[in-house]
Amino acid sequence: MTTATREDLEAGTGSATALLRTLVGSVLRPVGGWMSTAGAVELMGSLGVPPATARSSLARLVSRGVLERSPRGATAGYAIDAAALPMLERGDARIFGPRVPAATWCLVSFSFPEHQRSLRHQLRRRLAALGCGAVADGLWIGPSSLEAELAELIAGFGADAGTGPTVLFADATARGDLAAGLARWYDLETIRAKHDAFLDRFAGTPSPADDADAFALWIRALDEWRVIPYRDPGLPDDALPPGWPGGASAALFARLRGTLEERAVAHARRVATVSESDRPAISESDRPAIAAAGRAPTRTR
Repeated sequence: MTTATREDLEAGTGSATALLRTLVGSVLRPVGGWMSTAGAVELMGSLGVPPATARSSLARLVSRGVLERSPRGATAGYAIDAAALPMLERGDARIFGPRVPAATWCLVSFSFPEHQRSLRHQLRRRLAALGCGAVADGLWIGPSSLEAELAELIAGFGADAGTGPTVLFADATARGDLAAGLARWYDLETIRAKHDAFLDRFAGTPSPADDADAFALWIRALDEWRVIPYRDPGLPDDALPPGWPGGASAALFARLRGTLEERAVAHARRVATVSESDRPAISESDRPAIAAAGRAPTRTR
C-alpha cells in the first residue's frame, strides 16, 4: 500500500467514499477509532448514503489502507488502519491549522528522462495537489511551510536513492511583482471558485436543533472545506486580486467548527458502536420513505 494510494490528495468531495473518508478523519478517532458496520451504515445514512453504497465505500477504504476490518465478538466492524494515522495527522495540520500567509517560498526543480515521463506527470499532479504552482515545466513553487511535505513526496519518487528527479529546495523571499507571479503560477480563478462555493453553500446556515443534523452538516461542510487549504496553501492576501474570499471562507469554517464539531462527535459516539441487533426493525410502510431519503444528492464513488 503506497502513501499516495492511502492519501488520495487528488480525490474530490461529495461522493460517498469522500464523505466516509471525512467521517473517519474527523469523528472516528475521537470516539476510539472503531465503529460497527451497522453504526457506520447508520452514520452514512444520515448523510443520504444508501446502505449498499455505504458498505461499498467501507470496502473501498479498506482496499486503500485507511480502514481495516475489525470484528468485536459477533459484531462486525471497522477500525482505522494504524498506518493511516500519520496521514490523518498531516491532514489535521493542513485543514485545521492557522491560515498563515506565505512570506517565503520553496522552489522544487526536477527533471526526468523521457522514458520516465509518466513519473513526471505523476509528480506534477502531486505537487499541484499539495498546493504548489507551476513556474515552468520542471520548476514549481510553494510556501516554505510545505517543505517537509514536499521532501516526503520527492523521496517517494526515488530522490533519496539518486534514481528520481533532481530536486532543489530554496527558501527565498519573492522579488518583483508577486501578484503577477501568483496569477501565472496558480489557477486563481479555480481557487476563488472553491472559496465562493463554500461561502454560498454554508453562509447563513442555521445551527440544527438535532445532533444528528448537526453531524450531517458538519461532515458536509468539512468535506467541502478540506480541499481548500490544499488549493490555497497560504497565498498572501496582499498579492491576490481585490475582494479575495479566502479570509471570509476561513472565518466561516471556524464558526461552523465551533458550533458543530463537538455535537457531531457526540452523535457519532452514540451511534458508532450500535450492532445489527440494536437497530429497530424497518416496517414495510417505512421502506419507501427510507429509500427516498437515500436518494440525496451524494455521488456514489
